[in-house]
This record gives sequence, structure tokens and C-alpha cells, in this order.
Amino acid sequence: MAMSDETMTGGASGSAKAAPVPKGRAAAAGGKSTLGQAVFVILLLGALALPFIFKNFTIFQMTMLMVYAIAILGLNLLTGINGQFSLGHGAFYAVGAYTAAIMMENLGIGYVWTLPVAGILCFVVGFLFGLPALRLEGIYLALATFALAVATPQFLKLTPFEHWTGGVQGIVIIKPDAPFGLDAVLNADQWLYFFTLAVGLFLYWLARNLVRSRTGRALMAIRDNPIAARSMGVNTSVYKATAFGISAMFTGIAGCLGAIVIQFVAPDSFTFALSVAILVGLVIGGVGWLPGALLGAAFIVFIPNVAEEISKGLAGAFYGFFLIAVIYLAPQGAGGLLRALVAKLGR
Repeated sequence: MAMSDETMTGGASGSAKAAPVPKGRAAAAGGKSTLGQAVFVILLLGALALPFIFKNFTIFQMTMLMVYAIAILGLNLLTGINGQFSLGHGAFYAVGAYTAAIMMENLGIGYVWTLPVAGILCFVVGFLFGLPALRLEGIYLALATFALAVATPQFLKLTPFEHWTGGVQGIVIIKPDAPFGLDAVLNADQWLYFFTLAVGLFLYWLARNLVRSRTGRALMAIRDNPIAARSMGVNTSVYKATAFGISAMFTGIAGCLGAIVIQFVAPDSFTFALSVAILVGLVIGGVGWLPGALLGAAFIVFIPNVAEEISKGLAGAFYGFFLIAVIYLAPQGAGGLLRALVAKLGR
């Protein structure tokens, strides 16, 4: 952990004042902040205008892009911020999706209320899973989460749960219309796009503040040096389990939104391939860089379609080629590539 300016410049008596920040450095920091705000405003304006420009299928794709971005954001909090590796986030996505489907179709509850319930339920499941996983690290933790991802679809097919989950046939969800008379202006796809956008912005704000908070600093300290963090009084067990819970909460909310948008859930929709896709999005976007979730989600939504357009028979091969090319050209993901470009332009 880096020392503050006051700590670095203070004298032996503690009365020395901190050295002033150089004007060039302050101007550069201010310029980066202004540039980031300008980019955010431009992207937000483009996102607000998009549903009125493109057709429903493109709107559906962009909505799913935001859904996957939320799931990648949740995994980034666990892996990028806390340093725990997971191959099982597809299981938390499935829990959130089935929570929405059961509440909407079996219990007749409005879709808005499914989001907090899915978030709380997935937080509890993630926290409870994180407790026994505290003794596992590295590849052993990866294997435990892999087992979770593989077992979840099989549990959803079990006969005792078939009344709720629909078994192998799944559950069909009715797409909600825009409320408050907005259905006269927005169709169902446009409304779900704006609804997902609002939820995504709120969760991104929540994740950003979490990373900058005392809890976020503790999570990063555990990632960088768990022994030093423990010696400084950080309860590593509680923080690591909490990180699992928060990460699962984000991914569960993403699954809830995905079920509402797709209008269907079934066990075979949440195989291990989904967990791999979320992990791929994390690597492509940049591990530890929160805005990279959007770029990673764009990769897993659009690149398979591009590969299929090139060759339907070799779509998997072309997808793998694109993935290897991106990893080779940007080994630290989109975040590392952008930081390198900014540093180069700054010089």
C-alpha cells in the first residue's frame, strides 16, 4: 500500500508540511478526470438515443450486452479486486434467473421485485459457499467453483424441484410492458433496455464506491498480500466470504435481468459454458478495471455472431482465433491497452 504525501514528506517531529503537488501532475490528473467525464457523458447520450435508432433485435442485443456486463462486473469484484478465482459464476446467474421466473410466473409477483430478492438470495448463497472455500486457493478454489457450475443445471432438473423449476422444459416468462402509460411511447424491448441501463448504472456506481471505500481497500490488501493484511487487523475470512457474496449478488441480478429479457429459463441454458463466457469477458475487458466489463460483454455477445458469419462450420475455430489474437495483442485486456495508449499519448 502506497504511503500518503503527508507520510512521505513529514519530518521526524511530525510538524513538517506536505510537499505541494507539482502543477504538471495536478494538471494531468485534472485532464484525465475531465476526459473521463466527457467520455461518460458521450456514451450515456449515445445509450439513451440507441433504442430510437435501431431495430428491436439490435436493442435486444444491446440489452443482453448490459446484462453480461453486470455479471462480468460481479466477477471482477471477486477476481480483479479480491484475487479469488471462480469458474462457477454461471451458477449464481442461474439462481438469479430462476428466482425471477418462479416469482413472476409461479407466484405472480412483479418483475421489479425480483431484482432485490435475487440479489439477496444470491448474496446468501455466495457468502455460504465462500465460507468453506476459504481454505482453498488457486486451482483448488477454481475446481470447487467448477463443480458448482457443473452441478447446478443437474439440480434444476431434479424431480422434487420440477414443480418450481419446470424440469428440463423450463419456464416461459411473459415480457413486461412499460409502466405508467409509457407503453404508448416505448415498446417492451425499448423499456427493458432502459430498465437494464438504469440498473446497470446503479450497480456500477455501487461497485465503484465499494472499491474506493475502506472495504474495497481491505479486499485489495488481501489480494496483494494476505499475510500483511491479516497482520494489520483485516479479518481475511470475513472479507473473502463477503466478496463472494457481493460478487454473487451482482451476477444473480444479471441473471434475473437476463431471464426477463430472454423470456425463458431452462437448465441447459446455464451450463459450464456460461461461466467460461463470463470469465472470457473479464479477461478481455481487463482484470481489475471496472469499465472493462462493457468491452468484455461486447466481445462475448458480438464476436460469436461475427465468427458464425465468416463460417458456420468453423465458427468455434474463428472464435478461438479472435480470442487468442486479442490476448496476444492485449495481454492485460482492454484496460491495459487503453492505459498504455493514454501513457503513450501523454508522453
